[in-house]
Amino acid sequence: MSTFYNATKTLIQEDIDTLLEDAIGTGCRLIVHNDDFNTFEWVIQSLIEICGHTPQQAEQCALIIHFKGKYAVKEGTENLLKPMREGLTDRGIGATIEYE
Repeated sequence: MSTFYNATKTLIQEDIDTLLEDAIGTGCRLIVHNDDFNTFEWVIQSLIEICGHTPQQAEQCALIIHFKGKYAVKEGTENLLKPMREGLTDRGIGATIEYE
């Protein structure tokens, strides 16, 4: 086999691995933490706009966050969740990413 073939095969495999990782996730979770500053309405609106939740999903998440102290509002890859975490923290909402 030629070096060109091996390099191309490696690049294609890396692309496939990345696509699969994005499709099935890697066990990362976006955690939103409760606080005494943000209103339910603000958290719900933020989950809808940033995480793509339906209004019902966002409301349920906000209630769980309030009563349990934190909740995993989204699962996926780090590449997917990192911009969401940044968007939430930019709005003053405490959010972290947990890795399994």
